[in-house]
Amino acid sequence: MRGSIEQGMSQTHGNTHIRHFLVRLPRAMEDVWPAVAAAEGLSAWCTPVDVLEPRLDGTVALRDLGAGRVTAWDVDRVAEYTVEGGGRLRFHLERDGEAGSILRFTHEHQGEGASAAEWRTRFERLLAFWGSDERGREQVP
Repeated sequence: MRGSIEQGMSQTHGNTHIRHFLVRLPRAMEDVWPAVAAAEGLSAWCTPVDVLEPRLDGTVALRDLGAGRVTAWDVDRVAEYTVEGGGRLRFHLERDGEAGSILRFTHEHQGEGASAAEWRTRFERLLAFWGSDERGREQVP
């Protein structure tokens, strides 16, 4: 199974922008969870993480996106971070067959925020972790 990135509908309501992505990953949800819910995992593909308290209302500081709170936390399924200046980042994982998972990503922000191209680049880095190197070994974050 190969991964894929699909950009969903983007909406604007006044000064609020909402962008959606659907990323299919060739790994089980349990394997992907640390990539969206742990400082080391997020730092490897998304942005450097200075602080991440992995619990509801925990503190989070995402270097390129902002600092704030963990606003949703359902272990192995949902991690949501609301950061000042960066808006709301929601990572929602679902099963995709026997060995895959789907990441439904939502970025809601006001004013300027990371572009669709910037998010696509980040998700390409995430997918690169699930590929194989020349020796056929799987790479994981």
